[in-house]
Amino acid sequence: MNKAEILIIDDEPQIRKLLQINLESNHYKVVQASTGKEGLVLSANHIPNLILLDIGLPDKSGHEVLKELREWYNNPIIILSVQDNESDIVAALDNGATDYLTKPFRTGELLARIRSAIRRSQNTANTSVISCGAIEIDLVARIVKRNNEIIKLTSTEYNLLALFAKNEGKVLTHQYLLKEIWGYSYQTETQYLRVFVGTLRKKIEENPNNPQHIITESGVGYRFQ
Repeated sequence: MNKAEILIIDDEPQIRKLLQINLESNHYKVVQASTGKEGLVLSANHIPNLILLDIGLPDKSGHEVLKELREWYNNPIIILSVQDNESDIVAALDNGATDYLTKPFRTGELLARIRSAIRRSQNTANTSVISCGAIEIDLVARIVKRNNEIIKLTSTEYNLLALFAKNEGKVLTHQYLLKEIWGYSYQTETQYLRVFVGTLRKKIEENPNNPQHIITESGVGYRFQ
């Protein structure tokens, strides 16, 4: 039986009720907050396994709440919002959101993303080997294998793949990837990223034109699965 606790921070009573019914029917424990301030207090008093956060809150922006949570809260935060413009999505992901769904959302998809996020957060953080289908990444030896055969990667290609693998299932924005791999001064150089993602796909994907591991999130970034 699932004992994970989920905190819903949303000012719409009908949305909270819908989420509560679906989550509890899937054996999650549910706590609710209707304002950002209430959500911050509840999350600090009893740390939930995952937070569902609305952007449009009555007392403060969900983006502000997200930033405050990420000062100390390390578990998954999934944004649920009617805002579907690229700038809001990118801002949320850059500020530490684990995932982003726009309202109205499909319940099955939300539950799948919740399961995935919680599963990843419960995995051992210090694991030295990450397996993703036919791909195996040894983070200590810096060795990558596909179907048990070593793949030769450049240092940059390896660093990019390791970053993807450590954040499996999470959307990583172009800006985040560029900052982490090349540094702050390269955050607008998206062509660097396209080139290296392309070469990485040729080396790890069975069919680079139909990638199964490095998935493009149009206009936002990439998701590794």
